[in-house]
Amino acid sequence: MDHAFNIVYANEAAWVVDQSKSIRGRHAKCYEAFAYRTDPCVTCPAIKVFEAPEVQCVSCSGGGDGTACGMQQAFPLADQNGAVASMLVLFESVLKTTPSIQPHDTSTVPIAARLGDLIGHSSIMQELFAMTRLVADSSATVLIQGESGTGKELLARTIHTLSQRNQQPFVVVDCGALPETLLESELFGHVRGAFTGAVANKRGLFEEADGGTIFLDEIADTTPTFQAKLLRVLQEGEIKPVGGTRSMKIHARVISASNKDLAELVKGKMFRQDLYYRLAVLPLYLPALRERRDDIPLLAQHFVADSCARHRQVMRSIDEATMRALCQAPWPGNIRELQHYIERAVVTTTGLSLICHDLVMRDAISEDESLRSASRGAVAQAERTRIVDALMKTAGNRLKAAKLLKISRASLYNKLRAYCIE
Repeated sequence: MDHAFNIVYANEAAWVVDQSKSIRGRHAKCYEAFAYRTDPCVTCPAIKVFEAPEVQCVSCSGGGDGTACGMQQAFPLADQNGAVASMLVLFESVLKTTPSIQPHDTSTVPIAARLGDLIGHSSIMQELFAMTRLVADSSATVLIQGESGTGKELLARTIHTLSQRNQQPFVVVDCGALPETLLESELFGHVRGAFTGAVANKRGLFEEADGGTIFLDEIADTTPTFQAKLLRVLQEGEIKPVGGTRSMKIHARVISASNKDLAELVKGKMFRQDLYYRLAVLPLYLPALRERRDDIPLLAQHFVADSCARHRQVMRSIDEATMRALCQAPWPGNIRELQHYIERAVVTTTGLSLICHDLVMRDAISEDESLRSASRGAVAQAERTRIVDALMKTAGNRLKAAKLLKISRASLYNKLRAYCIE
């Protein structure tokens, strides 16, 4: 293709990617012929061939699915004066037809509207896809921030899949679900006799992820002591098992995630500033569903098709009124809430089309959730009052306050951060 991405020549295999698509002649733009778009793709790695004369080859997502059109590699073709006049592109078809899918089937998602398991054709998601492709092959740490239910782990898996580490382990750690002592042992491992119950040496998850990717979810819920140890791991690139005397080098890429604004936590001195800068070398933000309402129809149709297939039910559709209701709903639980709601509607209804009547269940659940939220708020206020009272009784001694409250010190630290108690 030339500078304007006009196809100068393509072999026969390129033109038979999908016989069901009509191409307006064989003199077309690449995105028209192979990605079936009317306008240029948001980003194309091949553009580097023209922009940087020193580039000899551009490769996409080492071993992955390549770009939306299936492009794997691009090479510059120089004219007699040595200038790059065109480029040679090698690609593998990712746009295959599935005979069993009927034209009205909603299970198909346009290739350009997905990256790995992430789905979205809104501008904000297309920008995220472009940034994800750019950071995938880097070894720098990535910080993913976004509300609960937006798909942070899915984004982390996509980054791993698109990277050259995709043949190595992808290890997930829920930092908020483990107390400090257990979290340290899980991540760094321990030696025999390091503590009661340590009857044998144990490899840590950092060691298990060596060469691959380790995903630290809910990193904001860790204690200051653990944050200091994690900072040293990131700085030195080595770990020391609990109770051990020797350090070992590790080569795992670290991707962390939080549903809280770490920058705000840093300002409030509830998260280490130096660790934040080490984690947020490549920051990514996953938008809430209310920020990308244009994607709701696409997501809803995908979840309907997925639920019908998983529960062995006939394919359903979503009528226009129902789709409008879905697009206008607040979805505080984001994509996870939408997915679970669609699955519940598919399982509990028998018609071929999901209608507005099916939303009654969601309205009832929303009212129930409101009651639960009020209840949780009252409990939280009472708990905060007890903690403040215990700290006053112990003159601010956190260890004594934890004993008085009959909770662990790590739990107390977590609650102090959660309730913003200085």
